[in-house]
Amino acid sequence: MDSRLIALLVCPVCKGPLSREDAAPELVCNADRLAYPIRDGIPVMLEGEARSLDEPLSQPAPLD
Repeated sequence: MDSRLIALLVCPVCKGPLSREDAAPELVCNADRLAYPIRDGIPVMLEGEARSLDEPLSQPAPLD
């Protein structure tokens, strides 16, 4: 995702800046502790689709 586009986007909740972590396909709002997913190169800027940064990432089920 182009860094110029990220600079134009803001958090839909607080209108604050977003950052992008290289490891995950998401845009992060540090103020609200929310991560918005990027799907097929398109940021999904809906509060209901955001992941809370305060919740642990889901772990894959162990293989038996």
